Amino acid sequence: MLFEDLSLSKSIQKAVFEQGYLNPTPIQEQSIPLVLAGRDLIGCAQTGTGKTGAFAIPIIHQLHRIVGSSKKAKVIRSLIVTPTRELAVQIGQSFDTYAKYTNLTQLTIFGGVSQNPQVDTLKNGVDILIATPGRLLDLHKQGFIDLDHLHTLVLDEADQMLDMGFVNDVKKIVKLTPKNRQTLFFSATMPIAIRELAEIFLTDPATVTVSPVSSTAENVEQRVYFVEKGEKRNLLYHLIKNENLTDVLVFSRTKHGADNVVKALRKNNIAAEAIHGDKSQNARQRVLDAFKNKEVGILVATDIAARGIDIDQLPFVINFDLPNIPETYVHRIGRTGRAGNGGIAISFCSKDEHTYWKDIQKLIKVDVKTVNDHPYHWHSGSPETATASAVQKNSNRSGGAHKSRKSEASKLNKKRWY
Repeated sequence: MLFEDLSLSKSIQKAVFEQGYLNPTPIQEQSIPLVLAGRDLIGCAQTGTGKTGAFAIPIIHQLHRIVGSSKKAKVIRSLIVTPTRELAVQIGQSFDTYAKYTNLTQLTIFGGVSQNPQVDTLKNGVDILIATPGRLLDLHKQGFIDLDHLHTLVLDEADQMLDMGFVNDVKKIVKLTPKNRQTLFFSATMPIAIRELAEIFLTDPATVTVSPVSSTAENVEQRVYFVEKGEKRNLLYHLIKNENLTDVLVFSRTKHGADNVVKALRKNNIAAEAIHGDKSQNARQRVLDAFKNKEVGILVATDIAARGIDIDQLPFVINFDLPNIPETYVHRIGRTGRAGNGGIAISFCSKDEHTYWKDIQKLIKVDVKTVNDHPYHWHSGSPETATASAVQKNSNRSGGAHKSRKSEASKLNKKRWY
């Protein structure tokens, strides 16, 4: 299929063609007609598959037809909510690109910077608003944002929006929008419990899944190291020095953990930086630019901050902490091996995380290479015995975590969200 087969306006086709795109990606090919038809939608595809274009292109087409060359004051007709500032900026750039030959205007707002320029633009009127939840609600409370004319609400990275502390914000935002809006959820992963929550917000949604959430890129070599929990930092340093690793994205479960990993590496003269939600927008951008420009060889990130990292040639991903949601593992290692390049994904697994690793293996169904030739292996016991012990001692961290998520979903399903 070609973009010209999707019945898009000539203005949009011209902008897309200038970017060198002739054929829509699978998520775009399946989603764009549904969005143009006015359907609510749940779109699930791995990172790097063109999800932003899947909602940006049809939204621009619809608004271009509605707004046209109207001289009337602009009102917010589309709202895209995303969990991180970096993602918001990327989405804003995509809208600017695809709407180049229309008279549509967009504004990207986020916290960590002065609100004054954002407020000035809002006063002049915009068609499309891209926002992080906190700044959106703050400016609405101050009376600068009116969503009464909204046509389309998009939640980007919906799993993170609903599963990592944004549930209450999402509920508040939904209440501010008209009930007859079109609602689109897009994400790289969509666990069942989150999908059940998402459907509460949508009316008769279509579902597009172009790549199973369990699939991992074939050109990514996966390795696992079973390591004592207290030795993870030593193992990380050992691998970086002995294998001369650089351009490495390291995943930490928490902000505090990310900072501690960076401190440990710097003590050993390794250039490392952390990126997470506690850093200001300017600080995060400086860190990301330094990593992209190869001024810093190691970037330690939390999952939610990493959603804004878009680097085609990233050779190494290291799971310093294993995720407790298996689909997150797929998303993490999808950061490497992109654009036809090869990549290596390394995972550290301590005894208390082995139940997580078993869940990941069940999902991906790949025989991951176990590396035993390192100085920080488990002192005693085997992965199998550690699993049994972890289940008894920590039932709410793996099997219990799944149970609690299902329980939470059940509770929320019983509530009225708007």
